[in-house]
Amino acid sequence: MRQSQNTGLVSVFFNSRLFFVTALLSLGINGQAYASGAKLPDIATAQTAETMTPSVDTVTPVPTITSVPTVTTVPTVTATPTVADASNSSGSVPSTTPRTNTGIVTPIADKYAHLDPGHEVPSTLLSQALSYYDSHQSAFANKRVISVIDFKQHSSKERFYIIDMETGRVDSYLVAAGKNSDPDHDGYATSFSNTPGSEMSSIGFYKTAETYEGGHGYSLMLDGLSNTNSNVRSRSIVIHPADYVSSGGRSWGCPALEPRYSVQIIDQIKGGSLIYASNVY
Repeated sequence: MRQSQNTGLVSVFFNSRLFFVTALLSLGINGQAYASGAKLPDIATAQTAETMTPSVDTVTPVPTITSVPTVTTVPTVTATPTVADASNSSGSVPSTTPRTNTGIVTPIADKYAHLDPGHEVPSTLLSQALSYYDSHQSAFANKRVISVIDFKQHSSKERFYIIDMETGRVDSYLVAAGKNSDPDHDGYATSFSNTPGSEMSSIGFYKTAETYEGGHGYSLMLDGLSNTNSNVRSRSIVIHPADYVSSGGRSWGCPALEPRYSVQIIDQIKGGSLIYASNVY
């Protein structure tokens, strides 16, 4: 009976250990499976995060780089020199309109706009005379007047113009040309010369000189300032009175005047004033 009880106890003890071992093995297997199953979500999540990360890195820089071309607006900084150049003591904002270059000489027409208000003198000849005068003022002692002879006009016209530089007034008179300057004797001078003995008028710029009493009376010496009239003094080309002027007569090359006006004119223009004679405009 005792042996049977002992045998039963051994059997129970053995079965209990077997059950315990079986339970431990079962728990070990399930724990391993659980452990393996529990880590899978973490791995998947990590892999997902890793695959997403490059996508974010790739997409994000692209729009940033493409915005860089806005740097091309920097050239507007080139406007800064303009502001600096146009700055002034008043601190006013410079205009975008180009500034006038104050170094440019005022046009003759504007500078001497008060002259010849009635537009009696051919504008081209007056402009040429004024341009020369303005550039050589120091050469003329008599700045009160300048004169223009328009040999393009007919001899019956008052083609000797005296312009008062202060008042702008213009007085005009008849003047003769050299006989060989008007070879057809039709009143129009068409040929000119600087050659002695040519008996032609000379065109160009003159300066009036000294007066004297000669064969024609009170007369005025001239000096040529152009290569077309440089020989006038040696040719004895002078301003003098002559009766033939009023009837369209011709001289030997002198710009002869009507006797009734000659003294007045000579006294007005003598002593270094400008005379410009031409037939081209």
